[in-house]
Amino acid sequence: MKQLKLILLISLLTVGLHSCSDSDSETPIDQPQLDATIYTELLDVPYGDADRQKMDIYLPANRDEQTKVIFLIHGGAWTSGQKEDMNEIRDLIQAELPDLAIININYRLASIGNPPFPMQIDDISAAVDFLKANSFEYVVSEDIGLLGTSAGGQLALLWSYAHDVDNDVEMVCSIVGPTNFTDPAYTENNTVNAFALLTLFGIDTSTDYLESISPFHRVSVSSPPTVLFYGGQDELIPTSQGVDLENRLTELGVTHSFTLYPNEGHGWEGEALEDTWTTLKSFIQVHLE
Repeated sequence: MKQLKLILLISLLTVGLHSCSDSDSETPIDQPQLDATIYTELLDVPYGDADRQKMDIYLPANRDEQTKVIFLIHGGAWTSGQKEDMNEIRDLIQAELPDLAIININYRLASIGNPPFPMQIDDISAAVDFLKANSFEYVVSEDIGLLGTSAGGQLALLWSYAHDVDNDVEMVCSIVGPTNFTDPAYTENNTVNAFALLTLFGIDTSTDYLESISPFHRVSVSSPPTVLFYGGQDELIPTSQGVDLENRLTELGVTHSFTLYPNEGHGWEGEALEDTWTTLKSFIQVHLE
């Protein structure tokens, strides 16, 4: 489990079966089902036309139409990272929550003049739509959870709170993800990189726009159960990002769990890491399995 620390650190800055699916997210109604009695692994399945729009799909043995699906969303400051960064988390879920199906996605990366929003939110929507179009073939439910680290945590929260038009999300997890781009800890602090990075993308930095991409401002009483993990010594994500969202979830009466590790930064190991997995596993068992 110590290697999971690498995921949290990498999140900032193949052997298997390859899918026979084409890039069209529409699956014919008469598409045959895969054998649900055996474990099936489909790697680099395209859910769109762009090179980065690919996902790895892990389908447990003995699944049925009630089998829930958890999406993994890597970090990388919206500009880097890859789905393989989430493989340690994937392995933990497969070992200890073996009844879940897993989808681990890549998404298009931002660059100067090519902002992450709505591009990366659109990619999550496309990936979810692809699952729903193929749920009969894969023999899984359309009920899902989202789990993201760092920038992926922000994307997971934002999509779940503001873009899940069909209310498919049953739980969402953010590990050290930004939540509020209007936070003075960002707007009045030049040493914190996230707000400056957004400015480089050339996006609208008006208050209205920043609120529209901030989970803190998009959460509502109908938002799904949320589990949050943050480090008190994180130099990249101010503590207020987690604390303020936790307070807002409490005000709204949204079921949630919040853990702040006072002495940890943008990633941790040892007892703190074991606690993260224990807490996350229990939350998933209650709200997704």
